[in-house]
Amino acid sequence: MTINIPQGFSAAGVHAGIKRNATRQDVALIVSNRPAAAAGVYTKNLVFAAPVAYDRRLTPGEGFRAVVINSGNANACTGERGLNDAAEMARLAAVICGAGPEQALVLSTGIIGEFMPMDKISAGITTCAKNLAHDEAALIATARGMMTTDTVHKLYCQMAAVGDRSFQITGMCKGAAMIAPNMGTMLGLVLTDAPIAAAELQSMLTEVVDDTFNCISVDGHMSTNDTVLLLANGAAGGGKLAGEELEHFRGALHEVCSELARSIPADGEGATHLICIDVKGCATAAAARQIAKSVADSPLVKTAIAGADPNWGRIVSAAGYAGVPFDPAGVDLDVNGFTLYRGGAPVAFSAEQVSTSIKTHRDTSIVLSLREGRAAARFWTADLTADYVRLNADYHT
Repeated sequence: MTINIPQGFSAAGVHAGIKRNATRQDVALIVSNRPAAAAGVYTKNLVFAAPVAYDRRLTPGEGFRAVVINSGNANACTGERGLNDAAEMARLAAVICGAGPEQALVLSTGIIGEFMPMDKISAGITTCAKNLAHDEAALIATARGMMTTDTVHKLYCQMAAVGDRSFQITGMCKGAAMIAPNMGTMLGLVLTDAPIAAAELQSMLTEVVDDTFNCISVDGHMSTNDTVLLLANGAAGGGKLAGEELEHFRGALHEVCSELARSIPADGEGATHLICIDVKGCATAAAARQIAKSVADSPLVKTAIAGADPNWGRIVSAAGYAGVPFDPAGVDLDVNGFTLYRGGAPVAFSAEQVSTSIKTHRDTSIVLSLREGRAAARFWTADLTADYVRLNADYHT
């Protein structure tokens, strides 16, 4: 798939020396040639990073011209100095496009508790300004500029057809561990050339994030820097979207965010499997999501999948302690299309056949069906391997 940047935006990513590896981008810049509306959804961790504090104060809002990103340093738990550094990053980015500091937003990720190397950040922003471009290579470099332990950059785009108009939506994200709902070490940035007011943008983003980025988990650890920003600059022209037009746009935005969210546990640290958990037949969507999250966060379920072990007892018991009342006699379980448990009791199946199915496919499907109602939820997670322990025991950007 060719990744296109929406009209009116340009981007760049460079290595500025924050990361030791000179082949890895660590500063990125996105500029809009016209004022853009912006919305943001942020971590619910009480310990949050300086860029989260900076962006949260300004969004939703209008008139934004730039987003500056760095990886390798989270600028978290850095006190007043960290807040000043985030503001300075915004100022430096805004200067590039002749804007004021409150017309730029900031994203940071990396090591917690270290002060920002502002000389390197400043030089990186200057270099980015000289390399701003509209092509796929520039987008990839930008997406790589937000990576930490990710093994691949994460980009996805979609055209949104709204009546006789069409709009580009392009998103990028990072995340491989410290991933949990609400959200967990992840950054997301979505750009569109559609004309949408900030209030509608915020409402839409909050709803979509709740159903996508808040339905993933790698290790259940909520981070300090989690942010998803959505910018709409209206460069495609026409009047502001409203009513049914917004609903059509929301569908395309949901697809972009869903694909980006799914890509995070797919690239989970040390992961060998992407696990999709579908919970059906619940009284409410919230109940279904709570059960799915309980299964997703279970280290015993995750290690069973890593070992290609069709251990249905771990899955059923994780559902049972989710804190959602249901009739255990009404539970069915299928793994990769094989029925392991029906009506609250095990059924005969070939353990070897199911194990082979898990072992030979990176994607693993877990479907829990209850008989409490019609609500459902989908959740993604990764398996848990010895490599996850090694990577996080040794981690230091």
